[in-house]
Amino acid sequence: MANPLDALVRATNRRATFSVQPAELIELVDEPHLLAGVAEIDITPPPGLPKAGYSKNAQTGVGFRTRLRARVIHLRCGRQSLAWVACDLLGGSSVVQHLVADAISERTDIALAGLMIGATHTHAGPGQFLGTDFYNTFASNEAGFDPEWAAFLVERIAEGVIRAHDTRQPAAAAFGATEVWGLTRNRSINPYVRNETIVDRRTDPQRKWVAINPELHLLRVDTLSSDETGADASRPLGAMVVFSVHGTGVPQHADEYNADLWAYLVGELRHQITPADGHAPVVGAVEGTHADVAPALRPGLAGHSDAKRVGRAIGAVGADLWHRLGAELDASPTIAAGFREVDLDVDAQRTAGGTTLPKRPAVGAALVAGAHENLTPVISKLPPFSAGHPKRFRPGDQHGAKWVLGSRWLQPLIIRLRHFPRVVPLQVFRFNRSLIVGLPFEITVETGRRLAAAALNDVDAQHVDHAVICSVANEYSGYVATAEEYSLQHYEGGHTLYGPNTQKFLAAHLESLAAATVSSASPHSEALPTRRWDLAISRYLMTPTEHDGTGPVFDGAARFVDPTATEDGYWELFWLDASPSALRWHEPIASIESEIDGQWQPTVHDGRTVTDDGWDLEIRSVGVEPGGHRYRLRWYDPSHHAARRHRVKLVPNNGRPEGTSTPFS
Repeated sequence: MANPLDALVRATNRRATFSVQPAELIELVDEPHLLAGVAEIDITPPPGLPKAGYSKNAQTGVGFRTRLRARVIHLRCGRQSLAWVACDLLGGSSVVQHLVADAISERTDIALAGLMIGATHTHAGPGQFLGTDFYNTFASNEAGFDPEWAAFLVERIAEGVIRAHDTRQPAAAAFGATEVWGLTRNRSINPYVRNETIVDRRTDPQRKWVAINPELHLLRVDTLSSDETGADASRPLGAMVVFSVHGTGVPQHADEYNADLWAYLVGELRHQITPADGHAPVVGAVEGTHADVAPALRPGLAGHSDAKRVGRAIGAVGADLWHRLGAELDASPTIAAGFREVDLDVDAQRTAGGTTLPKRPAVGAALVAGAHENLTPVISKLPPFSAGHPKRFRPGDQHGAKWVLGSRWLQPLIIRLRHFPRVVPLQVFRFNRSLIVGLPFEITVETGRRLAAAALNDVDAQHVDHAVICSVANEYSGYVATAEEYSLQHYEGGHTLYGPNTQKFLAAHLESLAAATVSSASPHSEALPTRRWDLAISRYLMTPTEHDGTGPVFDGAARFVDPTATEDGYWELFWLDASPSALRWHEPIASIESEIDGQWQPTVHDGRTVTDDGWDLEIRSVGVEPGGHRYRLRWYDPSHHAARRHRVKLVPNNGRPEGTSTPFS
């Protein structure tokens, strides 16, 4: 069979049409003890890609403030082999999941059913890699599927999964939860309090009625080894966090790629659990039930400074949980994987548990008004677009209270059925007594509670008693609100494409898929025999070019800019260099050095070396000038080194030699 990745890259007409046939499941030999491997891969692209999350209000990327990454945690035990991938992107992608599974099929023992690709749901990463025309068009400020960008993601993530597989070693792991308070808020409280179950829970001592999901779940993985004396020499290997908060700490007018508050969450957690020997574990994070949950930013202070405050505080809570889980590490855990694809083009598959989804999805008027913290000017104040203006229910209308944008007669003429998400991937991982459920939707807090309960309905409570819902896994397919939330038609209800019964439909599937997963010794797979895509193309990713080997030229002296209420102070300087296409943006570009006792040494801030690998440096392209392409570097929050002299060091990159700036202080 032809390589589907080659077919994708060779697409030359206006549409990319390709397909994948999942590899057959291979029966694995029983492995009584846990083997684990990890990998971290940089997926930062060059400037020029549209950013996804804020739709037409987004910007095209011009560089990066915090790098975008994919982190892989691989587990092998029993007859199961899993890879959990966390990407700093809007969501997963069926294209990426299937093509990565195909790319690793001959190099690893990880099947499609065991490959979950989740996301932080940052609104500052590129789009144009999703599996549907609808979201490749409307999630970003520009439209179209970029084959080269999708292929870059597939190649990089596949490399990470293979690396994690090939470096696996004896390990022990634990999975647990804690609570985070005061750092998130419900952005859509009026629909939330309409839920009938909320009133019943107000006396619940576990506070399950609260409007946010405070649970932070963490998978801890340690190596198991001994030194030459036979003493225990285990060390932290990796971690994966599940938490519920929108990646919207950085406002929509920002034009740099960044991982939003998740960069600071992951960075703080990693810093606090890195042992004294400096061998840092790989730490990833994915979304939980976040659809109606936003970061608790201080009014008027959206931006990196407040996103850092929120993210680091959440990461610190995660670090406390990490340390507590040390007493629960298990070297022979029970793990399992189950996967199902539901084809909504097949009439029989649109019904589950007595609930039938409409044949045609519909975009609600409330979607156009935007979410609470990022409302669309003017439109958000006008009915029926404004939140809380449902239409009267008409018997037989499967979309209930939704005002269909453009009317139910005109919308089908503008958006064809095949452009919408038409295949629903559902995935279940098991770790001992917990289920980790991956869904392609943004899931509201109460929807998540109901789906978690459904996943446990038909499993043996003596063996499994907890379920965790992960949003935007393996594809991006919009929202799921409960029927009660949907009836009020705020943004979350207007963006629930398949109507008020979507949650019940998914619950029925999860009940049976979870039971099948838990009862199977090998991965359980109900993938479609052939997965097909037909996507409209637009090309944004720069074609890589060779660097001519000339050195960078710094342009002028560095200047210091004082901090404001929303932005840290920074040093700023510019340099001339080759075109952005001649730099590898997913490899190191710059660092800071300080003069100490007459010697230039790497600058260290708060125990972290100041490089573009962290959160202190922003690098962007600012245009072409005589003599080369102009770039800007900003070094944020440098006040702690004010008494020293510093310089910027540009490291070798794709044939470009290193260069150093004039010292400044």
